[in-house]
Amino acid sequence: MTAATGIRRVGVVGGGQMGAGIAEVCARAGLDTVVCETSGPAATAARERIAVSLERAVQRGKFDRLSAEAALDRITVTSDLTDLADRRLVVEAVVEDAGTKTEVFTALDKILTDPAAILATNTSSLPVMRLGMATSRADRVVGLHFFNPVPVLPLVEVVTTLHTAPAVTKEVTDFAAETLGKSVVHSTDRAGFIVNALLVPYLLSAVRMAESGFASATDVDHGMELGCAHPMGPLRLADLIGLDTVASIAESLYEEFKEPLYAPPPLLQRMVEAGLLGRKTGRGFHAYERGGEPR
Repeated sequence: MTAATGIRRVGVVGGGQMGAGIAEVCARAGLDTVVCETSGPAATAARERIAVSLERAVQRGKFDRLSAEAALDRITVTSDLTDLADRRLVVEAVVEDAGTKTEVFTALDKILTDPAAILATNTSSLPVMRLGMATSRADRVVGLHFFNPVPVLPLVEVVTTLHTAPAVTKEVTDFAAETLGKSVVHSTDRAGFIVNALLVPYLLSAVRMAESGFASATDVDHGMELGCAHPMGPLRLADLIGLDTVASIAESLYEEFKEPLYAPPPLLQRMVEAGLLGRKTGRGFHAYERGGEPR
């Protein structure tokens, strides 16, 4: 797949589960991709995360080995944010914390040398406008929200603020749809955008059901999988997303709308405090083997 826009050099800040996935799909699309992490070891881990994902795609017959090797060769990892200076698009995918994201945007605004460069955030719920106003180029800031796992799920939400230039919206939409081959939906800048504004109250309802003792986590999940033909039950899905991320999105939604259905339940908060975050820690509402497979 060839680039349909002027975006040929992409940067990704954050090499965790989401950032690594975003970098992978960009490299698969033939783009020069730089991933920036907080330290050398973290950057190396990000590259390994991408390599494992590509190998998994090869093993499953979704990608041939030569193409996987070529994609990995297009990825450079670094711990120096200034290595992103020449990027045309930088996607921020750090922890879901407003202060941390704002610091990244402020720094990138000073580093990027191309006045036409676009700054995008993969935030699940935080106001994109707040990040744009931390820069001198609010008209070139946009939300570009991918879904986990990024190489598998086809959807991207493009989120525009009151300042985002129409030309930027079009360029990012074309990039996501034509270069990356994703399906795009558009949302204005409100907490949760489209998907999480609908999904998170559903997940929180499942947490409350388990918390009350009304049904076990297993039965809640089986009920929705077998009764509603959902591919994954709500509590197993929450484990996949990460319970800390679910709680963070819920807090952002509640802060904006002040509706009880968005408030994170006490059980969810206690699990986050206990470090029981789901697949990535081996235990959430369910237990997982090494590598994230259900036990």
